[in-house]
Amino acid sequence: MVPAEWYLLLAAAVFCIGLIGILTRRNALLFLMSVELMLNAANINFVAFSYQWGNVTGQTFGLFTMALAAAEVAIGIGIILVLYRNFDDIDVTKATTMRW
Repeated sequence: MVPAEWYLLLAAAVFCIGLIGILTRRNALLFLMSVELMLNAANINFVAFSYQWGNVTGQTFGLFTMALAAAEVAIGIGIILVLYRNFDDIDVTKATTMRW
């Protein structure tokens, strides 16, 4: 049996990688991938605590988080396509004219 602390350590590492990706990248597609990493880290935490306490509540929340991630990808891809169509690039720093 693997202790829950190992899962929490893995989730913290994945979350930190996603956070570094958001803070350092300018590419909108890499932003989207970094947010997905952060959501997957939350899923690892949900499943680890569900495993530790012996109930399925964390797994249920994990399923809801996966549905949220799928919706986020659909909206994100649409935004990326608009960025590419209007600016011929997906660099988020060049899209300052899209503000109100």
